[in-house]
Amino acid sequence: MTRPPDEWAVVSGSTHRESAGSGPGEGELGESGPGESRLGEGRLGESYLGAGGPGEGRLVESRDAPRRVVLASRNDAKLVELRRILAVAGLAVELVALPDGPDVPETGATFAENALIKARDAVRVTGLPAVADDSGLAVDALGGMPGVLSARWSGPLPGAGRAERDAANNALVLAQLADVPEERRGAAFVCAAAVVTPDGAEQVVHGQMRGRLLRVPRGDGGFGYDPLFLPDGQNRTSAELSPAEKDAISHRGRAFGQLAGVLRELLAI
Repeated sequence: MTRPPDEWAVVSGSTHRESAGSGPGEGELGESGPGESRLGEGRLGESYLGAGGPGEGRLVESRDAPRRVVLASRNDAKLVELRRILAVAGLAVELVALPDGPDVPETGATFAENALIKARDAVRVTGLPAVADDSGLAVDALGGMPGVLSARWSGPLPGAGRAERDAANNALVLAQLADVPEERRGAAFVCAAAVVTPDGAEQVVHGQMRGRLLRVPRGDGGFGYDPLFLPDGQNRTSAELSPAEKDAISHRGRAFGQLAGVLRELLAI
């Protein structure tokens, strides 16, 4: 028997809604209903404690513990960022990382589809309510690309770490825009954020941040394409902004700010 997580948060309902936003890279989301496989259903607010031999246990109430929600990502930087955003929103949840294991293939054609793929898989693996995002850079001169391919734009790069992959992706985008004049270097960071509960309730929200791409990276904060991206109305790149400044205007900050309200409603917190 697989040992479930220490805390359960099982929510009633079977709605599937999408809150659409504007921005490149966003697409229509196909309907899908409840029925995702999951582990360890229990009453709201219960937790799992061992009893008997190895692998055996029972559900006992633990009503005072913070509600646990799993982030469908193993990206430490993203976990820190999203914890910070949800804390500012005043949401009383404990956001935990996805356990070690194989990554689910991101086969969706849109950010929304990929966010749902990841959140559904996290529910299946952990039995907890899950949040996930799929984010990327949509460059006007590249027809909205890299889009959903942003994290792997420069190819598979076997053995490369996060910093090496980011540097390779940035270098490729700069090369592709080498002859593009300043007035045509517009771009947007786009985020689709999804929440999925163990009983099959699902919702997706969107956020975006418009700006333009510089010719030389600036700043050592953030990750991904942040050193190249100058947000509209700013004279500093995303990598030069403080975490709080970035959260206030970023695509993820806007999307997860909306998602905080969705979580509050679905989990009754």
